[in-house]
Amino acid sequence: MELNLVLCALMFIVGVLCLLSGFPVAFTLAGVALIFAGLGYMLDVFALSFLTAFPQGVFGIMQNETLVAVPLFIFMGVMLERSKVAEELLDNMGRLFGRLPGGLAFSVCIVGALLAASTGIVGATVVTMGLLSLPTMLRRGYSIPLATGSIAASGTLGQIIPPSIVLVLLGDQLSVAFQNAQFEMGIFAPDTVSVNDVFAGALLPGLMLVGLYIAYQVLFVAVNPKGAPAIPQDEIEEMTGREFWAMMAHSLAAPVLLIIAVLGSILGGLASPTEAAGVGAIGATLLAGYRLDEKHSTPILAGALCMIGLLLVTSIFDLRIQRDVIPTGDLIAIIAAVVMTLGLAYGILTAFARVFVARTPEGDRILASVAQATMVVTSMVFVIIIGARMFTVVFIGFEGDDFIKEFLQDLPGGTLSAVLVVMLVMFVMGFFLDFLEIVFIVVPIVAPVLLQLPMPDESTMSPVWLGVMMAVNLQTSFLTPPFGFALFYLRGVAPPEVKTTDIYKGIIPFVIIQLFALILLWFLPEVATWLPLALYGR
Repeated sequence: MELNLVLCALMFIVGVLCLLSGFPVAFTLAGVALIFAGLGYMLDVFALSFLTAFPQGVFGIMQNETLVAVPLFIFMGVMLERSKVAEELLDNMGRLFGRLPGGLAFSVCIVGALLAASTGIVGATVVTMGLLSLPTMLRRGYSIPLATGSIAASGTLGQIIPPSIVLVLLGDQLSVAFQNAQFEMGIFAPDTVSVNDVFAGALLPGLMLVGLYIAYQVLFVAVNPKGAPAIPQDEIEEMTGREFWAMMAHSLAAPVLLIIAVLGSILGGLASPTEAAGVGAIGATLLAGYRLDEKHSTPILAGALCMIGLLLVTSIFDLRIQRDVIPTGDLIAIIAAVVMTLGLAYGILTAFARVFVARTPEGDRILASVAQATMVVTSMVFVIIIGARMFTVVFIGFEGDDFIKEFLQDLPGGTLSAVLVVMLVMFVMGFFLDFLEIVFIVVPIVAPVLLQLPMPDESTMSPVWLGVMMAVNLQTSFLTPPFGFALFYLRGVAPPEVKTTDIYKGIIPFVIIQLFALILLWFLPEVATWLPLALYGR
């Protein structure tokens, strides 16, 4: 038993050291696990029969319909990045809030939230806002730490505000962990938790973070008004009220409608995350085609209206045609759905034709570059999932899950101590590892244990609440030096006068806000559990 514990600890330590040395994540996880499996076999403490669970797990991953949402959401985010939605949003939000002290910082937070709810890709958001907003903020005399911290923190909102790749992957892992926890407790007709539940649970905490960011910016402006000055009135372009609101509607309408279509269909129970991701991918393509040639926008607008109409008709009428008797109302709805499908297909083909021909500033065809980026990111995610599966199988073969269970259950302070230790471990790992490694290494091991522990009111722990706590914690992995990816993205596009130490100083208040949000969620779990309970009754 002691040898198993030593091998478990060594496997974990060697895996982390290999990751820090720069080896590819997926091959590191799988390779280290195989090496220690062989070592354990030679020492007669590991049965190779455990490895037969690995191919079964891989087939399970490939057949998991929920994970199909991953490439679709990635495609949606990359396509929206190419359609210059962020640029127009930032420009117009700057005009709207620029008259206020700290207005540019407020606009960065609001645009970050909108982009998070429509793209969910941290790198693209941070880079875009860093290229467009940071030079403007510096030219206007903004404090460098405030400017860099606001951009980096706002760019990471795509981790917690749905639709988020992190929430899709985390929700899938928690679904399995929740069932395993209930089996361990002798419940053989287990309740379920889905990605829809996690999306609903994360929405209010995500908006709470946006509010906390803006509250900090307001406090900063009150204490140091010279660090976030307003844009002088004579430098703001004069517009009539009608012109201004037309401009705002042009920049806001498309992303807001896309957010409503994707999130509304998920939270309203009209579509699964995978189906909603398909709606988002098509909506992003229509938007990109529209932006490329707005003067000839009739086919695109007709396609978008048909897509919205199909969502409404599907939610109201029964469109099954394999019935002996079809009521007149349903028959009319079926004919209307066929017509709208043809209109949507025409709009999609028009949009695809435009993005196929058009080129990026670098000279690449937009559609080709989007498809390539989607393939690269999706391949990375799924190879990491497979490598992490091997790591988990070997860890369980060494009875590592039993060690973790005994350790967490025996901690003084009960559930609070166990959750605190897990959150602290994830927070520290976030200094060195990407969120994907943390999700697929830590969550399958600790979540089944935590979900069996009683809460202070003697109820069982909510998997949605635990998932939101983990998601907020994982968001800090993008902000914490030395390996915070948002910091790297921003450093890569920041002007020369911005030092790396300025970026590190800027994110410190926002990391503190993240930790404060975790404390609030501990004492007010209803922030995460109220909406899923209201929508789905669980």
